[in-house]
Amino acid sequence: MGILTDDVITSIVNSDCEDVFSVLGCHQINQHEIEFRVFMPDADLVEIFSYQDQTLILALTKVHPDGLFCGRMQGERLEKYCVNVKYGSEFYLQEDPYRFGSAIGEQDLYLFGEGTHERAYHFMGAQMKTVDGVNGCQFAVWAPNARRVSVVGDFNLWDGRKHMMRKHIPSGIWEIFIPGVSEGAHYKYEIKTREGHLLPHKADPYGFYAQHPPEKASRIYDNQRYQWQDEAWHTAKQRFTKRDKAVSIYEVHLGSWKRKPQEGNRYLSYRELAQELIPYVKDMGFTHIQLMPVSEFPFDGSWGYQPIGLFAPTSRFGTPDDFKYFVDQCHQAEIAVLIDWVPGHFPTDEHGLGRFDGTPLYEHADARQGFHPDWNTYIYNYGRKEVATYLMANALFWFDVFHIDGLRVDAVASMLYLDYSRKEGEWLPNAYGGRENLEAIDFLKHVNERVYRHFPDAMMVAEESTAWPGVSKPTHFGGLGFGFKWNMGWMNDSLEYISKESIHRQYHHHDMTFSLYYAFSENFILPLSHDEVVHGKRSILGRMPGDSWQQFANMRVYYAFMWAHPGKKLLFMGSEFAQGAEWNHNHSLDWHQLDIDEHASVQRLVADLNRFYVNTPALYEVDGEGDGFEWVEADDRHNSVFAFYRKGNKPKDKVLVVCNFTPVVRENYRVGVNEPGTYTEVLNTDNSRYGGGNIGNAKPLQAESEPWHFRDNSIVITLPPLAAVIFSIEVDA
Repeated sequence: MGILTDDVITSIVNSDCEDVFSVLGCHQINQHEIEFRVFMPDADLVEIFSYQDQTLILALTKVHPDGLFCGRMQGERLEKYCVNVKYGSEFYLQEDPYRFGSAIGEQDLYLFGEGTHERAYHFMGAQMKTVDGVNGCQFAVWAPNARRVSVVGDFNLWDGRKHMMRKHIPSGIWEIFIPGVSEGAHYKYEIKTREGHLLPHKADPYGFYAQHPPEKASRIYDNQRYQWQDEAWHTAKQRFTKRDKAVSIYEVHLGSWKRKPQEGNRYLSYRELAQELIPYVKDMGFTHIQLMPVSEFPFDGSWGYQPIGLFAPTSRFGTPDDFKYFVDQCHQAEIAVLIDWVPGHFPTDEHGLGRFDGTPLYEHADARQGFHPDWNTYIYNYGRKEVATYLMANALFWFDVFHIDGLRVDAVASMLYLDYSRKEGEWLPNAYGGRENLEAIDFLKHVNERVYRHFPDAMMVAEESTAWPGVSKPTHFGGLGFGFKWNMGWMNDSLEYISKESIHRQYHHHDMTFSLYYAFSENFILPLSHDEVVHGKRSILGRMPGDSWQQFANMRVYYAFMWAHPGKKLLFMGSEFAQGAEWNHNHSLDWHQLDIDEHASVQRLVADLNRFYVNTPALYEVDGEGDGFEWVEADDRHNSVFAFYRKGNKPKDKVLVVCNFTPVVRENYRVGVNEPGTYTEVLNTDNSRYGGGNIGNAKPLQAESEPWHFRDNSIVITLPPLAAVIFSIEVDA
């Protein structure tokens, strides 16, 4: 660059320069001269020292009182030099960040802008690295419409004049390597809009670690250090993620599973959770843990569903390495880890993504597309390629860096429909006049394809509450490409049924059978999630009618029906021991209730159901096809009885399930069976072990050649009240 003009000097001291690297640093002025330009606000003296022996080369002249120093000398441009800065009576020898070139390659910039960069987290955000033998941190952020972007932090007194960044045109990525900045440092981005207004400091969208809320800064973190010990898991996890395997998921909110009331009601850390939660889940027989969102979020009351830092495990419970340790320990215990992923919306907190560079960047500009009225949150602009890169790379990030086994994608229905929760005139139709969000659909397909391409044993799970076809079908068959879908219809219908007084259930019999009309249209998970035990809905136990005995008995038969029904299982924490109160995210679960035998009995039942489920291929191998299920009795509405077969891949793998949803013992209840043979009761929810009355079928039953239920054979059983009984079958030779 030529001679400094007054306008250029003014742009530097006012931190307004859009091409700061062309001004500051060492520049060849002509064939024989070089010029050093250093901007050090508040400095009294700046000198250029030799890089080899730290001797004085040139004393610079202060050309502006705000701290711009310049000086010329004979020679060719120096690639390496040191800057000696005097503040008061103290000297500081340091590196000049404006002598370092760009570390972002053209291919990275191209893929980022194309919306296909799968590993954008390898160069975006704060990357600890060594450049020319100098340790420091490389920062990169996307803010295409900003006039100026600076890194501010505790290493530069949060002064946006000190580390103004290089802009890559036309990508809109800003970048700088800051020597000497070390792990743990706090930082944000200071952004000046195109109009010259300073925005509130922004957290790093690609930040790997964050301050503990309510503090808002990002923190530099080395994500390459952790030494994983889960090699054996990667060869074994196929047994945990495929649709023909047993999947029983324990959904957990880490902040309220258990707390330390004697220590100010504090959270357990990731490492404490590894020591307490993992053995509990293992003892209970669950195969998977699903964590409510762990990406950093500012407001506890959002439960994590309004995230600010998608790339940062929340610091509430420890460091990113602590979270890796938790996942590692899960895998060593042969427990798969799913996390909630929230690509559907993001909060309006001023330090977050909203209006990131002063313009609608990550969100749509039009509120009819870019704002959720239900949640007061922004909606991602899925059609913008850089936003697609951000979200897709984040999905892959959790598999790659944190070894998680699956993503449960939150609120998919809100992404699929442009008119989701909107009145007429409050939404914009797509290019064809329809209500489908074509950009979101393409995005979801794209993410699922990329995840399964790189992590074929992953689980991609959709929380999708509508009748959208093919959610869990491969994209090449016209589906959205998820592996599984939550069965919200089963959940709503069955909870509606079980909440009725038993005398009224005969009029709602269809609620329990309707799910079988569509049970094999998707790869379903049956969810009793956190959403069903909050906001006045009551706990699962609280939904049960009748006196205390009937409530617990209802819960037991309901759980057995759920575990026997086609579909994988998901149960929210606390429901496994019949917590009486609604879930409260501010407090620990009511573990003291396990001192009451009725609650401990339900806990024993859930553990036994899990073990029985895992050891009974008939209950999971053919979940996705009708061949795995056969009604025996679906129409006995007057007795509120249901009977059905579950079948595995092998002819011998089958069980008979009979459920009685009334508090009446049914003696001599005849059930048609397919083959002559011996039918042995292998699980009975009325067992005294579960708090029941031990009514049932203690001895094996021999099938009789008495036609019943359109079958040539039948058995006569005793049906306990409000109970389920399951029979193994040994067919006569």
